[in-house]
Amino acid sequence: MNMQYLSKILIPVVGLLLMASCSGDDYKGQLLGVQSRPSWRSEIPYGMVNVPTGTLHVGNSDQDVPHALTARAKQVSILGFYMDATEITNNEYRQFEVWVKDSIAHTILQHFEEVNSDQLDGGSPNIKWDMEIDWENSEVQNQLSQMYLPKDQWVNGLKEMEFGKLVYRYDYIEWKKAAFSKHNANRDRRQYVKTLEVDIYPDTLCWIRDFTYSYNEPMVRQYYTHPAFDDYPVVGVRWDQATAFCYWRTHIWNEYKHKQGELINDNIRLPIEHEWEYAARGGKKLAPYPWGGPYTRNSKGCLLANFKPGRGNYPEDGGFYTVRSDAYWPNDYGLFNMAGNVSEWTSSAFYEGSYAFLHDLNPDLKYDANKLEPETMKRKVIRGGSWKDIAYYIQNSSRHWEYQDSCKSYIGFRCVTSVLGKAVD
Repeated sequence: MNMQYLSKILIPVVGLLLMASCSGDDYKGQLLGVQSRPSWRSEIPYGMVNVPTGTLHVGNSDQDVPHALTARAKQVSILGFYMDATEITNNEYRQFEVWVKDSIAHTILQHFEEVNSDQLDGGSPNIKWDMEIDWENSEVQNQLSQMYLPKDQWVNGLKEMEFGKLVYRYDYIEWKKAAFSKHNANRDRRQYVKTLEVDIYPDTLCWIRDFTYSYNEPMVRQYYTHPAFDDYPVVGVRWDQATAFCYWRTHIWNEYKHKQGELINDNIRLPIEHEWEYAARGGKKLAPYPWGGPYTRNSKGCLLANFKPGRGNYPEDGGFYTVRSDAYWPNDYGLFNMAGNVSEWTSSAFYEGSYAFLHDLNPDLKYDANKLEPETMKRKVIRGGSWKDIAYYIQNSSRHWEYQDSCKSYIGFRCVTSVLGKAVD
């Protein structure tokens, strides 16, 4: 290639770069786009894996055992996302609990950043997180006494925190309500911004409440708190608590990115029902289980998930109740325990015939019932089956539900976040 030809290419390119570097509106009459835009690179949050964009054939992979007809055949397309490789563990959820506990204590102790009154503008001051809380100091304990149970409720003289007071408060926007408002022209944003307060401590008593004539008291006392279970999936968490965890996780992630001067990712959230099924299949079309199938054992006769084998031989698969969140082999996307261990909350509302009318583009049925609405409006889709379920319920296509205000010893969750600017892998 001769120099004269190179100059014909390079001179216009250099000219464009010079124009792009100009400040203000001096674009020399060319359409160059705004040149001050920040650079962007997609970053996978720690502990998540990439689930690429693709299509999914939903519907029963095997016989519809209960003849429920709740999972009819349909092809849908799913945009790529990042998903937690494992279910959220006790220790990961405990980070949320400790953050809420410390934020309440800092607020009581007035550990705030120094700001001018005009900077607050009606908002709340920022907590000064680097200030230490001396939990053993008697004076500090007196100030924080409202966080603890009254003395007449102590057991064997042990002072304990009143976990019901661990409440997380967050704001969110009702996007669908805003989109379908008849008053878009004169829209007041305040009517779509909602504030929720959620008590976040897991209900450990679910281990007793879920089973009649069954001794599970050790799990009540130890499962969430003992280090032996740190890497086991958190249970006893309601749907609204799992949702609050996602908002908190988004908050701390975005706050860190903001301090680093970096752009934020999209919100961390619960998966939509069909995102969950698409991820569980691991790229294997029409496979009944995350590993393929059609059997729950490998060629050596070893069980491939934590569920209820046979007629109730619970320990045969290696677990009696739950097992570690990274137990067994992952599927082809690198996701562990998408079948068995614990069922998992999704963001989707449960309706028996929803497959008949859902869109085939990122299908989603969202309805967040309030406390006063009928129980049937509070059903949320759970997926994956659990340690107490037979093999049918751990199939990729099996749908089940639970009330959003209930908590169970066999339901946990994992998080996802949408991939930005990358539709095809």
